[in-house]
Amino acid sequence: MLADTNAVKSIDGIVGEVLRLQSSERGKTRNWKALRNLFLPTATFTILNSKDSLNRPTETVSLDDFIELMHDDYYTEGYVEYETGKVVDEFNGIANVFQSFYGKDSKNEEARGINSYQLVYFKNRWWIANLLWTLETNKVKIPKKYLYKK
Repeated sequence: MLADTNAVKSIDGIVGEVLRLQSSERGKTRNWKALRNLFLPTATFTILNSKDSLNRPTETVSLDDFIELMHDDYYTEGYVEYETGKVVDEFNGIANVFQSFYGKDSKNEEARGINSYQLVYFKNRWWIANLLWTLETNKVKIPKKYLYKK
């Protein structure tokens, strides 16, 4: 998968590129170099686990660890994730993005959730400093303000 070099020029472009590069058909190789190029080398990735049965409510990993996790069968057997809404707040070279998403794996298991990005603008482009996400549950649904109107 080729990198979209223009993606880093806009907030919409860079967060859309994350989903595009994470998604892959079975047997296709992801472009890890392109994914790395979207993030600061010090970026962190944190999931808020919404299931009570898990030992840790949060898990935070580095960029290298995140890419290693993407080599799991869950993702390599085929995974698609796309945007279902977005709210952007920006001021003086920093931005926060709440991006709702829909994901589906090779076993047709589906999930919806929200990615929360922190971005910085320097060297004529946007960089993702941190990515935090959580999944929707039966008890906690994604608020309508984070979804595109149908």
